[in-house]
Amino acid sequence: MLDIKVATAQFEPRDNQPEFNLQRIKELTAQAVERGAQIVSFHECCLHGYSWVQSLSLTRLQAIAEPVPDGAAVRGLMKIAKEFGVIVMAGLFEKDATGAVYNCYVTVGPEGFLTRFRKLHPFINPHLSPGSCFEVIELAGCKIGFLICYDNNLPENVRVTTMLGAEVIMMPHVTGGLPSVMPGRGKIDRRIWDNRRLDPVRLRQEFRGPKGRQWLLKWLPARAWENGVYCVFSNPIGWDHDSVKPGLAMVVDPFGEIQAESHQLEDDVVVTTLSASKVAQASGRRYLRARRPDLYGKLVEPQESMTEPGWKLDSPDQ
Repeated sequence: MLDIKVATAQFEPRDNQPEFNLQRIKELTAQAVERGAQIVSFHECCLHGYSWVQSLSLTRLQAIAEPVPDGAAVRGLMKIAKEFGVIVMAGLFEKDATGAVYNCYVTVGPEGFLTRFRKLHPFINPHLSPGSCFEVIELAGCKIGFLICYDNNLPENVRVTTMLGAEVIMMPHVTGGLPSVMPGRGKIDRRIWDNRRLDPVRLRQEFRGPKGRQWLLKWLPARAWENGVYCVFSNPIGWDHDSVKPGLAMVVDPFGEIQAESHQLEDDVVVTTLSASKVAQASGRRYLRARRPDLYGKLVEPQESMTEPGWKLDSPDQ
């Protein structure tokens, strides 16, 4: 691995307005490049918006989804990457030739389309198809893997991505501020978000408490530490269909420490250097070598897979 400068962003997208969202991606990419970023990453489905699709029928979902890499949104991303001479990563809804729709994360560079990853555990809409494979590619001298939101809640996914060679894992999310049985968690009142300029303290307390940052810290640093990888976390901030999202864009290093994070209550981009030496020295790399696969048969016994969010989805329309 070579040292590399990476950016992770947070912004408030607009539902079903990819042109507006592309413009925000362009503006934040420009800021990141000014600070030396070689890769700029954005959140899950940031091009189309995310939570608003939970009640769409398959026909309506297909109508907003785009082919990859030939759709307008990906072409727009490639234009941004070429203009700024940088690698850009962002999420959208993808429609394939059969009509199947995926939660997709694409990577483009100055020369064009590079790769895509389809979310393994989609749930926001019952008509979304799950991805069927992991993805690790080499970019700028680093091996980079991809996992989208819920995918990262299963330690097996992060472990396998690391074992496939990943030194850095991009983790685009749409999370935080959702109903939960966990103590202190739940929705964030939109009035607190709308009043953030007059009373930023109250919003900061919500974002950095158990509804946001404290919940992330229960598991996100563990994924980095137990595998010896960098975790690059992106997330929207502000109103997302029916809930307030806390942003909290951050990079967690292979020691499980937060290396860089956003403290802003608005659109922002965080830039930091990922160091090859940290990956080489991380405890998680020793743990990988200490594995006993002969004892792990239980892990691969067949089972019915059910991706169950901690909150109830609306019934899809007909």
